[in-house]
Amino acid sequence: MLTMQDVVREGNPILREVAKEVPLPASNEDKETLQKMLDFVINSQDPDKAEKYNLRPGVGIAAPQIGISKRMFAVHVTDDQDRLYSMGLFNPKVISHSVEENHLEGGEGCLSVDRDIPGLVPRYSRITIKGTNLDGEEVTLRLKGLVAIVFQHELDHLNGIMFYDRIENFTDKLKRPLPNGQ
Repeated sequence: MLTMQDVVREGNPILREVAKEVPLPASNEDKETLQKMLDFVINSQDPDKAEKYNLRPGVGIAAPQIGISKRMFAVHVTDDQDRLYSMGLFNPKVISHSVEENHLEGGEGCLSVDRDIPGLVPRYSRITIKGTNLDGEEVTLRLKGLVAIVFQHELDHLNGIMFYDRIENFTDKLKRPLPNGQ
C-alpha cells in the first residue's frame, strides 16, 4: 500500500522530467503500480483510512510523484453531475481542448507540495483525452469542469510541469519557462 512516505516532494528532479511512454500492453508490474496509485487516491478520500495511515486527501496522483518516470496516472474524482471518474490511465494524452479557460477558485494543491501556494491556475475548460486503462482498453474521455482540471494537473506531472508554473506572475526559485509555451 502506498502512503505519504512514497510521495516525492517538490525539489526532487524526477518531478521536472518528461516521463517515458509505458510499453503496451502494460507489464504486470506497471499494472500493479497503477492499481496501487488508484488505491492510494481512493484511500486518501476515506476519512478513517486517511487518519489511520496519515494520508493527505487527493483526487489524483501521477507516477513521477512516487518516483517512477512513466506516463501513467490515477484519478478518483466526481464531476458536477455526481459521476465518478475512478481510473488509472497509461500514456494519456489530450487530443483536443477548448479555447475557453477555467480555474479552481481556491487555486490548486498537490500531494508533492507541502505548502500553500495561492494563485489561479489557468486550465482548458474542456478536454478530450485518450489513454489505455488498467484493463488494457483504449478509452477516449470528454471532460469538463473539475474533472478536466484534475486530468490536466496530472498530465502536467508527466511533462515535468508543476501547477504553480502556470500561475501568472508567480515567482519562485523553482520556476522555469514552460517547454513550447505549453
